[in-house]
Amino acid sequence: MPLRVTPEASGRRQTGRTSPNGPTGQPETTDEAAHIKITSASTSSAESAAAELRSFDDLVELATRDVTSTDATAEGSAGSGAGAGAPAGEGATGRADTRRVGIELEWLVVDVARPSRSVPPDETAAALVEALGTAGAPGTAGASGAAGASGAAGASVRSGRPEPGPGAGAGAPASPASPTSPTSHSLPSLPSLPGGSRLTFEPGGQLELSGPPLALAEAVAAMRGDLTLVRGALARHGLGLAGLGVDPLRPPRRHTAASRYVAMEEHFRAVGGEAGLTMMCSTASVQVNLDSGADVTQTVERFRLAHALEPVLIAMFAASPMPAGQPLTWQSGRQEVWARIDPSRTGPVLPDPTVPPTEWNPRGGTDHLAWLWARYLHDAHLMMIAGDDGEYQAVGHRATFGDWLAGGRAAPSTRRPTRQDLGWHATTLFPPVRPRGWLELRYLDAQPSELWPVPVAVASVLFDDPLAAREALAASVAVAGRARLAARLGLRDPALHRAAVRCVDLAVEALSRAGGDPELRLAVEAFADRYTRRRRSPADDLSLRLAARGPAELLREEASQCVLVP
Repeated sequence: MPLRVTPEASGRRQTGRTSPNGPTGQPETTDEAAHIKITSASTSSAESAAAELRSFDDLVELATRDVTSTDATAEGSAGSGAGAGAPAGEGATGRADTRRVGIELEWLVVDVARPSRSVPPDETAAALVEALGTAGAPGTAGASGAAGASGAAGASVRSGRPEPGPGAGAGAPASPASPTSPTSHSLPSLPSLPGGSRLTFEPGGQLELSGPPLALAEAVAAMRGDLTLVRGALARHGLGLAGLGVDPLRPPRRHTAASRYVAMEEHFRAVGGEAGLTMMCSTASVQVNLDSGADVTQTVERFRLAHALEPVLIAMFAASPMPAGQPLTWQSGRQEVWARIDPSRTGPVLPDPTVPPTEWNPRGGTDHLAWLWARYLHDAHLMMIAGDDGEYQAVGHRATFGDWLAGGRAAPSTRRPTRQDLGWHATTLFPPVRPRGWLELRYLDAQPSELWPVPVAVASVLFDDPLAAREALAASVAVAGRARLAARLGLRDPALHRAAVRCVDLAVEALSRAGGDPELRLAVEAFADRYTRRRRSPADDLSLRLAARGPAELLREEASQCVLVP
């Protein structure tokens, strides 16, 4: 199976829960946290992963595999309709199913009795295991580095769930020794959840639930059920989950000692300032993962729409007006944090969605999106590279992957970069829309109370309903490129408000046409009435509550019960 740019996490395969071609992604903080391993889709690709890169064209070749939704050698699976050897993502009709969604919810974990305390992930994991049991095998923990003892595993880029990979087969590279730090190796195997959600941790102890790719109503129902179990388990130990885009009270603190996050913090302290540490340890999001498209044309259209909608959806769902210790000045303080990080790492892959796709690639040809993604990879600064000891080493100066490719004084190493190096470089890039064989929408704040299904539903139907997609693009191009303004002013900006009202109306209409869960449509309608049509977002309610109660009480309220208004 051909290697792709973006590798996946190492760990145990979650059998029976997701197709190997589903649009559920791995967050950047659940990839190989402790040691670097060759990650490819099969043992036969291990040598390919170590192949040296010589030119920009090599990057384009690999980027092509990240921006396309077919793989001629991927296995089919029950539920996808594909037989063995059929292209991944295609069923009997030969066209990809583009009506599935993968939901990833990040939450701030809060000690309800002592909201100012930073809760370490081992405490959260122990509470979950005591109440829900374990997965039955090691290797399911994520960012805190409790990788399984069974060795490395690769993954299909399509699933975000680990596939059997190097470590079991002739010629596979040996797994490096496990890290010795108690912090990085102290987590128990986390529970399996009936809805298929995978539990992982971010470096600051934020808990993430990553659901399998399903139709919208089924995905929301599965996540809602898993979340109810998790909340109940944590409540028995006095812990709760707060849905806020950025922590309003506790300063950032990295709990894991895994070398990936040690190197990440070292890099940010050297060249990026405190915003990088805040991003790692104090932010949370709703990430919506969507199939990239049934063919090249649709993939380009969906990628363009994803970027055009960014300011509109940021403004609609802003929910972080208060980074810890800072005044209330932004509707989305999370976006303000990201705006202070190196733009080569966090800026958009497509800077101007109003530009027609034929102009994306100055060299001409038809590989418009692959060229854009390859150029982004080439121009982004390196954060870390593989050390001789198999661990991550921070790059403490500004050097791009292109510098490494070219060699010379700016290169972070005298050896040539490999395909594997490019793959790990890709996991340290956090653009608002990231192509991984599916599309990750990464610009939505975590939502307070029980609002998270609304941004999931709005984003999904604006892509999957052809009429809604066409009209949403027309409504949003007028405000394209205004993500920073959207994060600061929200829907108080008249142009953003007009675009948001049009888009939420289109979403309600599309949900009505689709049928499905009527409660989901009613939830979107109620959100529109309460917020969007009144030039408001969840950040407005949070600001009022913060002013009236303070950050500690706000965290306590969100963690202990669902509270919408003062």
